[in-house]
Amino acid sequence: MALLIVDKNKCRRDGICAGKCPGLIIQLPEGGFPEIKPGMDAACIECGHCVAVCPHAALSHQKIRIENSPEILEELKISMRQAEQFLRSRRSIRVYQQKPVDRNTIKRLIEVARCAPTAGNRQLVEWLVLTDASKIKKIAGLTVDWVRQIAKDPQVAAASPYLTMMLAEWDAGFDTVLRNAPVIVVASAPAEAMNGLGDVTLALSYLDLMAPAMGLGTCWAGLLHGAMLNVPSIREVVGIPANHPHHYPIMLGYSEAKYYRVPERKAPKIVFA
Repeated sequence: MALLIVDKNKCRRDGICAGKCPGLIIQLPEGGFPEIKPGMDAACIECGHCVAVCPHAALSHQKIRIENSPEILEELKISMRQAEQFLRSRRSIRVYQQKPVDRNTIKRLIEVARCAPTAGNRQLVEWLVLTDASKIKKIAGLTVDWVRQIAKDPQVAAASPYLTMMLAEWDAGFDTVLRNAPVIVVASAPAEAMNGLGDVTLALSYLDLMAPAMGLGTCWAGLLHGAMLNVPSIREVVGIPANHPHHYPIMLGYSEAKYYRVPERKAPKIVFA
């Protein structure tokens, strides 16, 4: 069965799909309709460019059906000023309401995050969602145990004075690792992912930026990530598959605070070469 499905009543045979195919595997035979070049089906990375770029809605794909590919609506496009405020107003949330996040809300968030680009469009990122408060607390405690060990090194303590303060706050009863977040989301990818950590980071960035639009806040769990990288038993407790060396956790929940301004940042260092 052909990969491309062409509506011959709609197709203008303008060659746009062929010209924009990143693999250059679509051809437009003289007097015919778009088709995959003979023997090139396996070279298709299923990116969906051919479906997305046709202005006539004339082309579908066996793996990327046009009926499952929503139209880009002009009225939903945001302006540059809206995009700038949207991106600049994002905050790392470190104090959460003790309010559960509905499972369907989390699923919808991940449905958007899965659209992040991946190397070769392989889409190998997988998702682990932790909501059990006792398990999250246990993971935070195991991370603290790891921090206590590395903080014994004077060089580490001098380079990261934050660790000493973090341990003191933990001992005083405050969760300085996972911030009592009601949800921890871990994105991971298997060893065969060509750019695994990049794929995971991009997927979590999509999730991170989508969350505020759903009333949620996030914070990247760097201490837990460090612990998972260095202590295999913590990875096992979290639930990371053994063959997934690429991973990163992020906290998720409803923020205790509302923010009203966009703080200034350091000026960017830019070199044009």
